[in-house]
Amino acid sequence: MHVAGRIEDYALIGDMQTAALVCRDGTVDWLCLPRFDSHAVFAGLLGTEEHGFWRLGPAHSADAEPPRAARRTYRGDSLVLESEWDTPRGTVRVTDFMPPRDGAPQLVRIVEGVSGRVPMRSALRMRFSYGRVVPWVHKHEGRTVAVAGPDSVWFDTTAETYGKSLTTYADFTVAPGDRIAFTISWQPSHKEPPALPEPEQALEATEEFWREWVEQCTYHGPYREAVVRSLITLKALTYAPTGGIVAAPTTSLPEEIGGVRNWDYRYTWLRDAAITLSSLLRTGYREEARAWREWLLRAVAGDPESLQIMYGIAGERELGEAELDWLPGYENSAPVRVGNGAAHQLQLDVYGEVTEALHLAHMTGLARNDYASLLQLKLIRYLENHWDEPDEGIWEVRGPRRHFVHSKVMAWVAVDRTIKLIESGDADGPLEKWRELRDDIHRDVCEKGYDKERNTFTQSYGSKELDASLLLIPQMGFLPPDDKRVIGTIEAIQRELSTTDGFILRYPTAGEDAGVDGLEGDEGAFLACSFWMADDLAMIGRVDEARKLFEKLLALRNDLGLLAEEWDPRLKRQVGNFPQAFSHVPLIDTALRLTASGAYGG
Repeated sequence: MHVAGRIEDYALIGDMQTAALVCRDGTVDWLCLPRFDSHAVFAGLLGTEEHGFWRLGPAHSADAEPPRAARRTYRGDSLVLESEWDTPRGTVRVTDFMPPRDGAPQLVRIVEGVSGRVPMRSALRMRFSYGRVVPWVHKHEGRTVAVAGPDSVWFDTTAETYGKSLTTYADFTVAPGDRIAFTISWQPSHKEPPALPEPEQALEATEEFWREWVEQCTYHGPYREAVVRSLITLKALTYAPTGGIVAAPTTSLPEEIGGVRNWDYRYTWLRDAAITLSSLLRTGYREEARAWREWLLRAVAGDPESLQIMYGIAGERELGEAELDWLPGYENSAPVRVGNGAAHQLQLDVYGEVTEALHLAHMTGLARNDYASLLQLKLIRYLENHWDEPDEGIWEVRGPRRHFVHSKVMAWVAVDRTIKLIESGDADGPLEKWRELRDDIHRDVCEKGYDKERNTFTQSYGSKELDASLLLIPQMGFLPPDDKRVIGTIEAIQRELSTTDGFILRYPTAGEDAGVDGLEGDEGAFLACSFWMADDLAMIGRVDEARKLFEKLLALRNDLGLLAEEWDPRLKRQVGNFPQAFSHVPLIDTALRLTASGAYGG
């Protein structure tokens, strides 16, 4: 009997349209078809085996847990996963991957005998609509197909299969040199069957795709392994047909085990996508930047006044939130949510994130797009009238709106970068008026968002609380790193938002009484905030301290170099949706900064 592993027990494979999570015991516990935001066919991650899974590994007795792989790794700089089991009868390898595609999405699993003769089993239980619907499974011209409503999944293998207990099995033995492939392919149920898969050719093409993509990376510093793995992860979270970037490929992996802070991250947050874009641009990936800019222009369309903080991966606006009450949740962390009700929140910082991304694209030589410049001007005209309103802020609080300092700082960034665009001669606008606006916002933040007695900026106007987003003040150029208010803020956050092992919380949560975010419960240390702290420490000259924190953060990655959203310092495990773009982006940024400063060991 397989139960969902720890979050860090999972590997990511994907084809830049959707992604699967593969546990260390060879079980695929999560896969949405055909897109990241489609219904899951395997939802065991958020429930039990009854909600869908595909296990492929050494045979074992029914009452025992499946054996875990002794070793696993990605093949070179790719998303091709190799897992090896050592058993009393020999060693076997399973290679898992999803070929980048134009046609039907596929998940390919190739079993290879390494030594001895190893009995193996494939157990495939497809459950459509997040584990709720049992499909009609039957044979069609020698192929196994599962059909439910608009979806069909085709299962192909040369191994002999049989059905039992609404599950498709294959029992077989592999000897050295044997290679047996298993493939599932999704197809709309009203269409002709997908073409027969060619697993070996698909493997070769997938490796070649990743090899050629990674060759474009311009970073060759001491943290290259961590940076490249993070870049590959970010690329895997990009929806290739549109250029949209999901925050994570999962929903409802909890920020607190057993808690209610469970959200759907399979959408494109403008903030997350913008910072992802900046990391890709600074490591040589301009085509991804161009595609994201085009996605942005389509999503925002002609209505920047109605800018949403997030959209669907093709630019959809309606992301209604619902709870799936038939799923018990990861380690009983309920509710399981799909959709996201935060989509229509007011988060003024997003205007700054988007403008900063457009500015960076412009500065790195991305071909000019007149509508992108026009959009930037329209965003500032909106901010002219709204920057001084309270909002829900970067952390999407579900409590009352506040005048969040970070939101005001990012409104300043939006105006500042647009002024720079006009000064460069690439756009026209009321320069003097917007310079005054920039000064007004700066003055407002410094007067109302700064606590003189404690020498620190605060989470919001009139508040005594701190917020890790204040660490971005020097990184955005709002104040220089050597400003006493910046140094005071960094030191205050270290004192008040640090966990016992030195990682950084987003903000104080109030335990049983819902705090600023309007939610009960607690959460782990937010990994992005901890990377921001390392960045800031380097900026103020404390480079050894920065490097030590950065390397402690690198040590939190799982054995494949992947990070979730948060780290639970009490349970010593990763929590939150996985893998998380908002963790891998600042990893890249901090590596670049430390490399530039020479602050690294070895």
